[in-house]
Amino acid sequence: MSSVLNKRIPLSLLTVITVIFSSCKADSKCEFKAIFNFGDSNSDTGGFWAAFPAQSGPWGMTYFKKPAGRASDGRLIIDFLAESLGMPFLSPYLQSIGSDFRHGANFATLASTVLLPNTSLFVSGISPFSLAIQLNQMKQFKVRVDEVHSSGRAGLHILPSSNVFGKSLYTFYIGQNDFTSNLASIGVDGVKQYLPQVIGQIAGTIKEIYGIGGRTFLVLNLAPVGCYPAILTGYTHSSSDLDKFGCLIPVKKAVEYYNSLLKKTLSETRTELKNATIIYLDTHKTLLDLFQYPKSHGMKYGIKACCGYGGRPYNFSQKLFCGTTKVIGNSSVTAKACRDPQNYVSWDGIHATEAANRHILTAILDGSISYPPFALNHICPSV
Repeated sequence: MSSVLNKRIPLSLLTVITVIFSSCKADSKCEFKAIFNFGDSNSDTGGFWAAFPAQSGPWGMTYFKKPAGRASDGRLIIDFLAESLGMPFLSPYLQSIGSDFRHGANFATLASTVLLPNTSLFVSGISPFSLAIQLNQMKQFKVRVDEVHSSGRAGLHILPSSNVFGKSLYTFYIGQNDFTSNLASIGVDGVKQYLPQVIGQIAGTIKEIYGIGGRTFLVLNLAPVGCYPAILTGYTHSSSDLDKFGCLIPVKKAVEYYNSLLKKTLSETRTELKNATIIYLDTHKTLLDLFQYPKSHGMKYGIKACCGYGGRPYNFSQKLFCGTTKVIGNSSVTAKACRDPQNYVSWDGIHATEAANRHILTAILDGSISYPPFALNHICPSV
């Protein structure tokens, strides 16, 4: 496969794009008032750890210099998106202290699924905050905002205006855990059986948000999880199951099936909802290119995790996750972070580094991975 990004995109481009966003805002042609995000650990800015405080270790080391509720060494795609729109980072809906919801809210939590979980967090590690719960939280948020504004009660200083919901960006980055959580137990064919239900739930959620005023939606597709160290070490396979880049072919094909069906379903949803902008973002394309050609983008390692244990080729162990310490054999060992996460695509074998997230955001902003194709003013609501 030839590289789809054959030239390294300079970081200055992000600055240029940010200036474009600022100019749009200044002349009132484009102005998003807020972002409301639904997702899992790929876009959780602290919701899970607000509900279950425990995060420690090297998380956040690159940008925040400490754990910041994010499953990465630094900023996520949603963080870069907020910055590019001139907004502060999104406050987690579940965070009770220090939150500011004037520019939206983040309902994402680590380990969330689209479908309702049929197990407990303490049994399987799956979050109780599935997409249906996140949607209910969004609805309740809107009700409370309307109530506070109509009554003039205290709290307005941390809440958005009551007319914000039709002028906001609604982002979805969820579905990975639905795909991966049962992969080892039921295999690719078993997982594929319920993927249409996952996609149907996402489309149904968009329709419900449209019903309460939402008009602009960005939906990120499923990442190339067949290149993830966690999947490569946890899914039984032979060397013939690997492509020339070291990624799992059966998983790759299943992800392609999911993304194709997601794109088709969003197209159908787009025709149903009048005056709605629904954008399918092929972030899979950008991330796969990073895994396959890391050196073409100024990085060094594709399928090797920065934070982990075990060394080459994956630096990942199913027994010892990033930042944890455990006795293995007769020794106490710790899964430590590398010193140069900017050279890695994979942070911990499951999530992307800040460097990879920055590349993805650049592709989102320039419209190169968007369907339907759009210029910036095509996705901005009228003001």
